[in-house]
Amino acid sequence: MKIMVIGGGGREHAIVWALKKSEKVSKLYCAPGNSGIAQLAECVPIPVNRFADLIQFARDHAIDLVFVGPDDPLAAGIVDAFEEAGIPIFGPRKNAAEIEGSKIFMKELLRKYAIPTAAYETFTDYEAALSYLRSQSLPIVVKADGLAAGKGVTVARTLEEAEEALRGMMVDKVFGESGTQVVIEEFLEGQEMSILAFVDGETVRPMVPAQDHKPVFDNDEGPNTGGMGTYTPLPHIDPALVQDAIDNIIVPTAKAMVSEGRPFRGVLFAGLMITAGGVKTIEFNARMGDPETQVVLPRLKTDLVDIILAAVNGRLDQLEIEWSDEAAVCVILASEGYPAAYPKGRVISGLKDAEAAGALIFHAGTSEENGEFVTSGGRVLGVVGRGRDIDEARARAYEAAGMISFEGVHYRSDIAAKALKG
Repeated sequence: MKIMVIGGGGREHAIVWALKKSEKVSKLYCAPGNSGIAQLAECVPIPVNRFADLIQFARDHAIDLVFVGPDDPLAAGIVDAFEEAGIPIFGPRKNAAEIEGSKIFMKELLRKYAIPTAAYETFTDYEAALSYLRSQSLPIVVKADGLAAGKGVTVARTLEEAEEALRGMMVDKVFGESGTQVVIEEFLEGQEMSILAFVDGETVRPMVPAQDHKPVFDNDEGPNTGGMGTYTPLPHIDPALVQDAIDNIIVPTAKAMVSEGRPFRGVLFAGLMITAGGVKTIEFNARMGDPETQVVLPRLKTDLVDIILAAVNGRLDQLEIEWSDEAAVCVILASEGYPAAYPKGRVISGLKDAEAAGALIFHAGTSEENGEFVTSGGRVLGVVGRGRDIDEARARAYEAAGMISFEGVHYRSDIAAKALKG
């Protein structure tokens, strides 16, 4: 089979890596890809939003299957466009991708079907939102309604911080039209958990759970990022809570989408909080998480191509998916200044040493210049260590991370610390 992956980040590198292991794959393409992905697949310099060009490429190269990585093209209807062209594609249609594309749609869906989530109100008027904000207790969460590259959420611990976030979204338009509407939400206290699931209508096949680290600094301090690291499994979290989330949040949501005439087919990502009052939904994404994908896919034993084909052909209910018992820990190496402005073009060294030590290296923001890898993004690399348990996987991830260097590199030193033995 000839398969094309859409996207060019660390998540897509992990997807390409997993697909490359399949004996069913004869040729892999990635559009636009990155310099790390180019070691595994042929990169195609077509942006993810140029649907007509992507479809033409797929036709010209007899592509058998397309896998969409990022959220933007899904929200814009790439799956609808490819289906209309008669090209098999894995991902939700535009009306189903709205579960991520609009936080207001997602919250109202959960409210309608009594699926556990934080209390909230939505606003289109800045003054009304500001008045409501000032009447609420702190901390409080302010969210831009639309897509914002993982940065449209502020957990405000002071009123000043909340007001600044609200003004930035609704008045200054720091996230463009995504901030035209906002959600002001109750702050949920507890441990976060991410559960991704392969979904085909009402059929849900959950992946192994993971835990992400959003704030840029140790001890969950500093501004939110797209994710500074993640790990799986979660030995410190009761498996009954994981099953509770699947039974009472993910499966009912898939069924709700069918009831709404928006059947979801693809990867549904549930961002969850384990609170004193049970597991509640923070968010849903309409695709694989980044960097969760980088630790979840290395534990997948079943051929990823078989899973995608089963979902695309409506046969996911006939497939059992197997996972390994090993642990995986991903540490994100970021550019100086990230998540704010950051420099580019800094030479990266030590990659071969880290890989020789057994680490998986997924490129997120790199390019190649004069035979050398250089930084080109805020999140530059995902360094994944694997082992029998979290302790071993974590030690290997940090050993490998320490071998890699570029000017201004920074990363959290406490990824997976919550799950350590003792």
